[in-house]
Amino acid sequence: MPITQSAKKALRSSKKKRVFNLRRKNEMQNVVKEYKKLILAKKSEEAKKLIPKLQKAIDKAKKTGLIKKNTASRKKSRLMKIIFR
Repeated sequence: MPITQSAKKALRSSKKKRVFNLRRKNEMQNVVKEYKKLILAKKSEEAKKLIPKLQKAIDKAKKTGLIKKNTASRKKSRLMKIIFR
């Protein structure tokens, strides 16, 4: 347990941030999962409609520092390659 006042505040802060980070991460993972399911089911038109939502989720995760810039670029690139090959 934290002893100093600043350590207590840092703990409270990190708990709050953890909730937001998990929510954003789960949102990104769910969209990617949905996208991959559509592609496996050969529903490419529906998957193409999901692309803006997919990119938005990845970009938001990048913006908040949940994933790094190159990781976001790599994820988007690989997901686009799946549908446009």
